[in-house]
Amino acid sequence: MPSPNSKHPVALTIAGSDPGGGAGLQADLKTFAALGVYGYSVITQVIAQNSWKVGEVEPVSPEMVEAQLNTLALEFAPRALKTGALANVGVVKAVARAIERLKLPAPVVDPVIVSSSGALLIGPKGERAIRKRLIPIARIVTPNIAEAEVLTRIRMDSDAAIREAAKKIIKLGAQAVVIKGGHREDDKYATDLFYDGRNFVELKGPRIKGGGAHGTGCAFSAAIAAHLARGASLEDAVRGAKSFVTVALKHSFKLGRGRALLDHFARG
Repeated sequence: MPSPNSKHPVALTIAGSDPGGGAGLQADLKTFAALGVYGYSVITQVIAQNSWKVGEVEPVSPEMVEAQLNTLALEFAPRALKTGALANVGVVKAVARAIERLKLPAPVVDPVIVSSSGALLIGPKGERAIRKRLIPIARIVTPNIAEAEVLTRIRMDSDAAIREAAKKIIKLGAQAVVIKGGHREDDKYATDLFYDGRNFVELKGPRIKGGGAHGTGCAFSAAIAAHLARGASLEDAVRGAKSFVTVALKHSFKLGRGRALLDHFARG
């Protein structure tokens, strides 16, 4: 008989679905698997999308989201978790409430507000709930430039502004933040800014030509959670996630006429 305690580290994603597998919980599970972590998943919204378009979005009820979390916690608690698209204010509150009540690990919060194709995935009330209920319990928050602007109301037009936004997110209660620099105008580097309330660390990586890929933010936050589940320190988890996404982006590919897709299982 196998041991009731899994020998594999377990990470949990709480996110919306992407039937094309490039983003959302499907991409998170690929990331977990690629990094040697067993993946749990809780679905928050069913999204009819592909790599370049979001069609219909149907939220899962807050009660059902909480029921999924309750049932998973009965079996085995994850060592790390991440949140992605959370549908609406009710789901955000249900997730925050369950994390606290079930004593789950402080989450990696990917504040998904707008899809890469420009579709709104959560309204203003939901965004405010992320700021007030989820960020205060976060291990780390992983916004891109646009998301950080929404969360902090700071225009990200300089290095100083990005640092000020990082400080503001820490003041909201998060233990740490990494503001992703992939959308900044720099021909040579993609530079992310990590801040833990004490030190700023710039994480530079080569900018991969080709205009990016669908689901990079999902993969980045999922990779942080996977490395945390394996016992890495927070800064090392962020560095490992950046390396993972860089390799996956370097080997990205297209299946149709849409955006490029990450190769989650690429090596080197």
